[in-house]
Amino acid sequence: MDESHTTNKDYGIFGFSGRLGGEVVTLLNENGYKMVYGRDENEEINDGSPSFLIDCSLAVGFDTNLEIAEKFSVPLIVAATGLTDDQMQMLKLLSEKIPIVQSNNFSYGIQVMLNLIKNAEEKLKDWDIEITETHHRFKKDKPSGTAKLLKNALKKENINISSLRLGNVFGEHTVEFGGLGEVISITHSATSRRTFAEGILKSAQFIVNKQNGFYSFSDVVNG
Repeated sequence: MDESHTTNKDYGIFGFSGRLGGEVVTLLNENGYKMVYGRDENEEINDGSPSFLIDCSLAVGFDTNLEIAEKFSVPLIVAATGLTDDQMQMLKLLSEKIPIVQSNNFSYGIQVMLNLIKNAEEKLKDWDIEITETHHRFKKDKPSGTAKLLKNALKKENINISSLRLGNVFGEHTVEFGGLGEVISITHSATSRRTFAEGILKSAQFIVNKQNGFYSFSDVVNG
């Protein structure tokens, strides 16, 4: 396909056959988008030049994905999990050349939860804080990127994260605040992967006209 025929709805995706990747492909197709490039562990599809790229893969293939993203030189949305500090640094360097949205969780509800736990911590000084996260048995990274996101949003140091891997749970995160005589629990439960796919679609609509730089899903939600 010639590049002159590329539209803002032509996209590429890493990890298109995975659980999240498959959900993203379904949602984007429903909204009139067309996958012109795809790559996963066993297959590469190349039917044209994408206007943006989405990474729903694992950390193991991330370095190669970045090389491909740099070659296409189009906006990139990164939902890959378990990235190392070095890989995050590589991603931030690439954001000097292309606009990038990266998040450990593309759920709108998690953005609300982040605000709730920050406000709770301000009012519940000297209370104990613990984080628990539960995911399906196939999830590779532990603790989850979302649990780390929640922990980093809080000022208290040495917050413990407990991780459970059970059945086919999409994702559940709880932050508990314990005082002497009472406990407050704030929980977010994902009931479908579609919520993450919808967040990725919002990110794609956000990033296509942005200048080079490193953006978070909070930037997408808050404009």
